Amino acid sequence: MYEEGFVEVTGGRVWYEIYNKDAKDTPVVILHGGPGSSTYSLKGLKALGKDRPVVMYDQLGCGKSDRPTDKALWNIDRFVEELGQVREALKLNEVHILGHSWGTTLAAAYVLTKPSGVKSVVFSSPCLSAPMWEEDQKRNIAKLPVDVQETIRRCEESGDTDSEEFKAAIKEFSKEFVLRGEPDLEWLKAGAGMKNPDVYQTMWGPSEFTVLGNLKTFDCTPELGEIKCPTLYTCGRYDEATPESTEHFSRLTPGSEFHVFEKSAHMPYMEEPEEYLQVIGDFLNKVDRQV
Repeated sequence: MYEEGFVEVTGGRVWYEIYNKDAKDTPVVILHGGPGSSTYSLKGLKALGKDRPVVMYDQLGCGKSDRPTDKALWNIDRFVEELGQVREALKLNEVHILGHSWGTTLAAAYVLTKPSGVKSVVFSSPCLSAPMWEEDQKRNIAKLPVDVQETIRRCEESGDTDSEEFKAAIKEFSKEFVLRGEPDLEWLKAGAGMKNPDVYQTMWGPSEFTVLGNLKTFDCTPELGEIKCPTLYTCGRYDEATPESTEHFSRLTPGSEFHVFEKSAHMPYMEEPEEYLQVIGDFLNKVDRQV
């Protein structure tokens, strides 16, 4: 059974959908990336609904959700509150949480408030420390052709991050560290309108590489030892969320598991979808079968 609708949250309404609502196993709630992106690229994860309900929602400000213009709404504490409000409205008493990219930032901040009923958490291509993310991107940029490196540096310094030159450099970065292979251009074009750059700018900044928004000092690594539920960390071999940092986060989390998708960058759910679904599905099933 499929269900969709809206939930009232602080600041407006968010749109949600539930695949296989009547399945017996524990629901998994998907937290999309961004900030200010949407569930658009994650629709393939509905296949996890073979065993359980799959709950997706577009965070306030993007996708099919309301788009208020009050920039004071774009902060991590409100997004943490929003997740709690979605769970309450949909009566999700027990859940698994799967966050991707910024969704892992949100997942960590939420889980560290120690809410009840979280059976496990999956950190997919995690960003759990903005300062570490910046350092990783400096190392990633250094692997690109010198002219691309120079363009990125110059445009960031001059504030020219809206220029065509900078966008071309970003494409080169993305081919290596975000999505490998040939993307479906029509599909990407159709999803572009789902994003809200204002949310991204307010919380992160004008580029992927330098954090200037209100997440600039976010770093939950000192608290990762407090996560007690079963935890899985995953990333791609060529991920901008690097295997080194992802494994570091995993080592800080007691009893957690760690998996690298060997042919992927930042979007293994699109680059290696079968293996991604297998790894995530096996983990969730194992947690549900534990006595």
